[in-house]
Amino acid sequence: MNILMKLVIATKNQNKVREILPVLEPLGVQKVSTLNDYPEIHNIEETGTTFDENASIKARAVCVHTGLPSLADDSGLEIDALNGEPGVYSARYGGSSLDDTGRNQLVLNKMIHVPDSDRAGRFVCVMALAFPDGRLYTRTGTCEGLITHEPRGTHGFGYDPIFYLEEHRKTMAELPLAEKNRISHRAQALHKIADLLASLPETKT
Repeated sequence: MNILMKLVIATKNQNKVREILPVLEPLGVQKVSTLNDYPEIHNIEETGTTFDENASIKARAVCVHTGLPSLADDSGLEIDALNGEPGVYSARYGGSSLDDTGRNQLVLNKMIHVPDSDRAGRFVCVMALAFPDGRLYTRTGTCEGLITHEPRGTHGFGYDPIFYLEEHRKTMAELPLAEKNRISHRAQALHKIADLLASLPETKT
């Protein structure tokens, strides 16, 4: 099995870290750090127009700065009735003055007249893993669902309270973390990265 001794998760979001760590632990990763451990790394400008481009930009930048393998993700919500919005702008949809609650309400307001039959959407996550030797790998995960008419649930973060999973008859925010980690877009992309790591030659850092 590949052994990755040290890894930087390119985020300050502790919710993401809590989702990622349980998948990395079985791979033998002995030290995981985040951007909270590197306060000198300021906001990395996401100039890409796709999730893949933005994840790759972040992974490469953090890898170059730290000299360590770096894992970054870019994820968001695509809604068919809004022509794919909020998409790559999910985290800053509606401007910097809005928090998660405000962004959820903005989506619901824009969809107030959209019937149930047209409320399809999906969470998309691209994970990028960059190595100091220049290697870069990306993997994608998606999760299909429907946009609710009002927020439901207290778990999760972001758009989870308005994203309904028909199979589970719950929003993403109503699922326990363990269940979300099994089915979410981030979990799917992360498990693909884990499979990739397990297949690579041994890498010690």
